[in-house]
Amino acid sequence: MTSAGLGAAIIAARPAVVAALAARFRDLDLAEDGFADAVELAMRQFADAPPPGNLGGWLHVAARRRIIDRLRRKARLAELIAAQPEAAEGEDMDTVSLFDEQIPDERLRLIFICCHPAIAPEARAALTLRVVCGVPTERIAAAFLVATPAMAQRLTRAKAKIREAGVPFETPPPHLWAERLQSVLATLEIGYALAFQDAAGSEPTADLGPEVLRLTDMLAELLPDDPEVLGLAALVQLGEARRAARVDAAGRMIPLSEQDCTLWDNRLIGSAARAMQRAAALGRSGPYQLMAAIHLTHARRKAEGRTDWAAILKLYDLLIQLRPGPVVAINRAIALARVEGAEAGLAAIEALGDEKIERYRPWQAARAHLLAQMGDREGAAAAYRKALALSPAWAERLFLEAKLRETSA
Repeated sequence: MTSAGLGAAIIAARPAVVAALAARFRDLDLAEDGFADAVELAMRQFADAPPPGNLGGWLHVAARRRIIDRLRRKARLAELIAAQPEAAEGEDMDTVSLFDEQIPDERLRLIFICCHPAIAPEARAALTLRVVCGVPTERIAAAFLVATPAMAQRLTRAKAKIREAGVPFETPPPHLWAERLQSVLATLEIGYALAFQDAAGSEPTADLGPEVLRLTDMLAELLPDDPEVLGLAALVQLGEARRAARVDAAGRMIPLSEQDCTLWDNRLIGSAARAMQRAAALGRSGPYQLMAAIHLTHARRKAEGRTDWAAILKLYDLLIQLRPGPVVAINRAIALARVEGAEAGLAAIEALGDEKIERYRPWQAARAHLLAQMGDREGAAAAYRKALALSPAWAERLFLEAKLRETSA
């Protein structure tokens, strides 16, 4: 296996390993540090040898032993250390080549832990994305429109709060889920949004999309009478249904309106439609159901041959009342441009402009697109350059570069 292949396999194993370590040792920093130690060992040991078939199990055991070593050296948590199994006599971690241990799936439990009410609301989703999903701090900071150092401090404070408040590392009983559920849903939504930006699967979040799909499906099974849980599950299913159509042969991102809808997954679209029907029958609407309805309207292009942009604009008008914010406003402006023309859409985009949103890549990209439609090639090129300076994922970068060439020609 190449070093790139080994790195990708390690990234894929990270969420399960870190979640299991955090559940065992009840310390998020220890879990992350132990995993980092195990990765360093793996990169040395498997540089010139094939990794074990169960790399995740290998990393779990290696990290667990390194954590126990850390605890012994620091002479703390004696009771916890005593409860851990000793390594077999004579066993040397540098010579172990295979562990068959199966890692327990602790991720959904750890998400609920990271969304404990004792943690500041603005830190819950960020902490979960960092610890459970392994999203780099700079990516999380960009998603929340804050500077990376500020986000790093927020994460440090949240971890300290878990330690200081004695937050139990256990899934709360169902009657206490309500106080954490909105944070859990927001975390899964943001995690999926980060994965969705990476159309080509080239970033560390490459496996996050299918993982969020699995977790939202699991949550919908646990809470089948919560319409917003069903709405989020449907939203993720509709996003994943388009995965095969999101990049071209050159690896360049394809916008939704230009995708080959024959490549969309009918099974996932049908499953999402059924989830939305169940949610509607419960009679309590909410933002996740509205977002899913918008994506289902897009999905109907496969059967109807056209996109009902007027219906999408009406849905965004409802959504922005329930959830005002830049993401919804930008998407609404794009829909408005489809219905009333590029000038109306650009006016809506420009009305959002401030120093903070100018650092938000989707705003720059949407503005560039609408300027190009209006014939302002120079303004569009400048906006595309600004979008490219804001660290897009590889597939989006290729798309933006192509658009920049078009407007600069």
